[in-house]
Amino acid sequence: MYERVAFRFSPLIRAEVRPRVQGKFIWIGDEKLYVRGVTYGTFRPDETGNQYHNLERVQSDFALMSANGINAVRVYNTPPCSLLNIAQQHHLRVVIDLSADQYIGFLSDRNGAPDIAEIFREEVRSYAGHPAILAYSLGNEIPAAIVRWHGRHRVERYLQKLYQVVKAEDPAGIVTYVNYPSTEYLQLPFLDFFCFNVYLESQEQFAAYLGRLQNIAGDAPLLMGEIGLDSFRNGKETQARVLDWEIRTAFEAGCAGVFVYSWTDEWFRGGAEAEDWEFGLTGRDRSPKPALAAVREAFSQSPFSPDVSLPHISVVVCTYNGSRTIRECCEGLRRVDYPNFEVIVVDDGSVDDSAALAREYGFRVISTPNRGLSSARNTGLQAARGEIVAYLDDDAYPDPQWLSYLARTFMSTDFAAVGGPNIAPTGTRLIAECIANAPGGPVHVLISDSEAEHIPGCNMAFRKSELVAIGGFDSQFRVAGDDVDVCWRLKQSGRKLGFCPAAMVWHHRRGSVRAYWKQQRGYGKAEALLEAKWPDKYNTAGHVSWSGRVYGNGHVHGLLRRTRIYQGVWGSAPFQSIYQPAHGTLSALPLMPEWYLLIPGFAALSGIGKLWNPLLFALPFLALAVAIPVLQSYLSAARTKITRAARPGIPQMRLRVLITFLHVLQPAARLYGRLGCGLTLWRRRSPSVMAFPWPRNFRIWNEHWRAPNERLQSIKSGLRADGACVLPGGDFDRWDLEVRPNLLGAARLRMAVEEHGMGRQLVRFRVWPKPSAGAIALVVLFCGFSTGAALHRAWAGAAILAAMAMIVAARGLQECAAAIGALLSPVVAEERAARAAAVPNLKLAEIVPATGKLRVRPATTVPGETAAAKKSLRQGAG
Repeated sequence: MYERVAFRFSPLIRAEVRPRVQGKFIWIGDEKLYVRGVTYGTFRPDETGNQYHNLERVQSDFALMSANGINAVRVYNTPPCSLLNIAQQHHLRVVIDLSADQYIGFLSDRNGAPDIAEIFREEVRSYAGHPAILAYSLGNEIPAAIVRWHGRHRVERYLQKLYQVVKAEDPAGIVTYVNYPSTEYLQLPFLDFFCFNVYLESQEQFAAYLGRLQNIAGDAPLLMGEIGLDSFRNGKETQARVLDWEIRTAFEAGCAGVFVYSWTDEWFRGGAEAEDWEFGLTGRDRSPKPALAAVREAFSQSPFSPDVSLPHISVVVCTYNGSRTIRECCEGLRRVDYPNFEVIVVDDGSVDDSAALAREYGFRVISTPNRGLSSARNTGLQAARGEIVAYLDDDAYPDPQWLSYLARTFMSTDFAAVGGPNIAPTGTRLIAECIANAPGGPVHVLISDSEAEHIPGCNMAFRKSELVAIGGFDSQFRVAGDDVDVCWRLKQSGRKLGFCPAAMVWHHRRGSVRAYWKQQRGYGKAEALLEAKWPDKYNTAGHVSWSGRVYGNGHVHGLLRRTRIYQGVWGSAPFQSIYQPAHGTLSALPLMPEWYLLIPGFAALSGIGKLWNPLLFALPFLALAVAIPVLQSYLSAARTKITRAARPGIPQMRLRVLITFLHVLQPAARLYGRLGCGLTLWRRRSPSVMAFPWPRNFRIWNEHWRAPNERLQSIKSGLRADGACVLPGGDFDRWDLEVRPNLLGAARLRMAVEEHGMGRQLVRFRVWPKPSAGAIALVVLFCGFSTGAALHRAWAGAAILAAMAMIVAARGLQECAAAIGALLSPVVAEERAARAAAVPNLKLAEIVPATGKLRVRPATTVPGETAAAKKSLRQGAG
């Protein structure tokens, strides 16, 4: 190892201008730094191991880089401080590679292993504070086979330990690890930003993979550690063309920067000069290639090309007594870098000075009586003059390029709506920081890496024509839930929603536990309204069933959920991914507010145990019902990355205890709000028509042909219009529709159509009750307990348990009867319509009772309402 001496500050070096991570980007002071970089090296070292011994060459290289719009350099080792000083002179910033990948073999071979942490400590100590440092990289591409050998958890712990060493020596330094697709499954949430080496020669595939990487990075910045093309095999012109679209695509996808591989064709590896490849922007003699001019042009126009005609956007801010935060919101909007937008502030009956504060900034203010959030958003929609309407909450403020990313997403896709991340600001109160890592915050739900099922209301934008076409927002949602409803209505109408990871806003979280409780209680009320309008979106326990994956901070860590890694046969897959199964019923139950109803249930059984001692067995289940949510909350809090060091006297453990408490509190608050608005386990989601719960068969002759799917869809729509919760059958079901009033009972319908030519059809329906397995199990369980108590002459306990069994059975029968009645109504209506459509002298079909075969008979009169038809609801005759 060559000798390194501590650096000396030059007059141009100022320690206060070091880069920092803020949201999805890197900043220097108040300016966003878009990293426009190249890789440098590796070169033939001298006898001391120094690759950068020719400082004149380094000077000329860095001068040429700076002249071509390059502002960052990535090296693959720990360079001398003289290189950092030269970089500072040319306004370049350096990513230093600490080479953790070179030491990982010692995790297994401990004999003679060096102290890796001490090596890192000494390396970082010699650089700490140098303002030419952009970031430290822990390593570059630990081989997939090595990660597979050690196991991903061991490698993750190894990198996290080294991250902590770097942070201890240079707290202001930002740290990454340069990963690649073969080990993309490594979970490294502690990193300050994510960096990937990606080589894809298809623009479509490259853009799609960037979307995946953005979701892996979450709320942290994403940089491309290496992109490039070999001109030796592909030609210099092709190299220039590919680098041009790679750079533009990366920045348009919201990357915080890119490093082009590499500056020069000169490359020393494995003890020899590489002669059979040419990835450089310059030749070995530093003669420029066409790629250098292409990179210079692409960098000069990043992140966006200035020649694009951008749409007019209307930004709508709805406020109600928001004077505490609306000034910050207006300041953020004034810093937005977009050439063609207006701001409309809708004051929804505030009694403070929110409207006056907004007028100070010259924004258009519309004051209305207090009608609720949805009504305010519709007011802004009506007043908007832009073809795109973007909504921002009054306690949020946007990134300067917020509208630019939204507009370009709309221009390049057919999405009707687009949302982006909302990130809690840094420097907030400790409680607000803990709440930012608690569940229940505004999150997005993605169906794919770019298509969304839900985008949160604090950061969402719509094509105005599409939002108007569905009637805007539903005014019954006064506080929350309107964003979920409008997303579902857009999806139901066949439109698509998108997600842009770079269109970010800063969104304040609640500042106290009391405010957090009030917010979550309000969300519970909104869920009750949503469930009443969209019963099929909720399961019987009242939990919304998303088809996509939920992203955001504060997720509860599921117990007994095993992730799997796709790594190919013998680890051969070039793109290796982690697969996490969706929450199943059992793993999701402790995450639901209704889980908290189990606790009084087990407590009641334990209380009956005083009358009959064997029921005291419920005490361990009571303890489990309490312990499981607490355990999940603790595990979730332990996985939380606390971005700010704890204040003096407040260790991070105390913060994690508070986050654990918030995880436990959130479902209770949601449950309180739900119960207050009727979203209960004992609610009934079906019309009031009742029919005895036994199976029925129908045979309906039709002279007018109708597609089976159309017939079923008509029945389904009619049931939903009547307020029933209807579920369609799946790929492996022998039933077509199910009406599910609640948890204990349901009814199903199956249809078959016989085609008889000339447009004639014989339609068969079967309707039957379907009591839930849980209801049957509860009845059997309580009956068994009652019998046991009676045998032990514990008559009071036996009576209570028998009554509980009867209540469950009666409720199950009632729900089955309601479901049967709901399904019979459209079937009987269809039967009556078929009879009414009959004409004189028409040959009608009937079933011969003796043989069960179909025969045709002439009809001389129009069949009317017969006694059998009048009894069809009750008897199922047809």
